[in-house]
Amino acid sequence: MGDEFLIAALVYVIACLGLVLYLQKQSSKLKTKVDALTVLVKESDRQREVVKRELHELRSGTIGVGRRVVELEKKLSKQFDMLEEASQQDPQAKLYSRAVKMVGLGAGIEELMQECELPKAEAELILRLHRK
Repeated sequence: MGDEFLIAALVYVIACLGLVLYLQKQSSKLKTKVDALTVLVKESDRQREVVKRELHELRSGTIGVGRRVVELEKKLSKQFDMLEEASQQDPQAKLYSRAVKMVGLGAGIEELMQECELPKAEAELILRLHRK
């Protein structure tokens, strides 16, 4: 019975050594996978920072463009107002503006000549230019 116990103990020790070697191999594989995942996480963090920085730059640029558009709209509005004011001060321009509106409403040559006091040639020209 002593030999059987010795053989059983030896088998047990060999099995334990095999299990330890197997677990070490599995641990080594897991460590390799963890190292690879760590590298991926670091690269992902780096890319996220790059995208974050680029997004910030885009936002800053968009804000600047928005401000310039607002400035240009103000200037355009101011120029339109000045142009409108200038056309209102010129009596001849008033007549032509009125004639163009009348053409848009369907007026004919005779109406333009009478209402806007235009010569026939000018009335014909306005009619041809602005008829829809």
